[in-house]
Amino acid sequence: MKKFIFFTLLTGLVLLLAACGSAEADNAETAVEQSAANNEQSNGIMGIGNGMGSSMMARHHAAIPEEYAGLTNPTSADEASIERGAEIYAAQCASCHGDGGMGDGPAAANLDPEPAAIAQSSQMIGDDYLFWRISEGGAIEPFNSNMIAWKSILDEDARWDVINYVQALGSGAVTPGEHVGGAAFDPAIEAAKQEEILATAVSQGLITQAEADTFAEVHTLVDEQMVERRGAGNIASMNEELAAVLTDLVTAGKITQAQADTFNLVHDRLTEAGLM
Repeated sequence: MKKFIFFTLLTGLVLLLAACGSAEADNAETAVEQSAANNEQSNGIMGIGNGMGSSMMARHHAAIPEEYAGLTNPTSADEASIERGAEIYAAQCASCHGDGGMGDGPAAANLDPEPAAIAQSSQMIGDDYLFWRISEGGAIEPFNSNMIAWKSILDEDARWDVINYVQALGSGAVTPGEHVGGAAFDPAIEAAKQEEILATAVSQGLITQAEADTFAEVHTLVDEQMVERRGAGNIASMNEELAAVLTDLVTAGKITQAQADTFNLVHDRLTEAGLM
């Protein structure tokens, strides 16, 4: 499995918030919503990039409806399911999310909010969240995106096949198809983005270099732990997930409580500044 850069993986946690539908979002209204949201502190997991800031976090931390909460994929991620999912993804999803699932399909430029980097985010969130967002689409609060409700087009088995495929894309188990264009996940690029964000925060006096270094060190361990938990199916809500991972790392002696506290402090300061 590829190593996932946690710092930027969570930019994509607004899985499927952006459209694969035809109408464009109201840019002015969205800009107002994003501006207001960027002034709010987020207590959840970070999400860097795409200019979404705290508004992205608000969308991601929306409560999963009872009818979806706790669902797990009943379809084995075998070759047949992944092939079925690949066909559906190419026909229905790639135009927005790109062949590699990085949110850079040909339709993405005209969408606000932008399509999520679903190859990344699918590694870090539960099956229930994925199935909910695919099923219900974006025409609900707090998402307000153009994504259609796929439950009216794809049956349940097909939706689970798509989830198996995007998770395989994110893990590196499959090579992206060549249909509409779009990049595959590149850890080196994501690592460079992380360094840039932290350097900006240090230059603005939001955090110290020591705090930035601690944050980078801890997020690497958090990244690895999150991927392990996702593989084992032990994914809770994102607010609960980060807290659980940090607690596990402290308990295992991999980080100190002081490092965990610094991680959270840096996260909150970057969120308040609209850098994530």
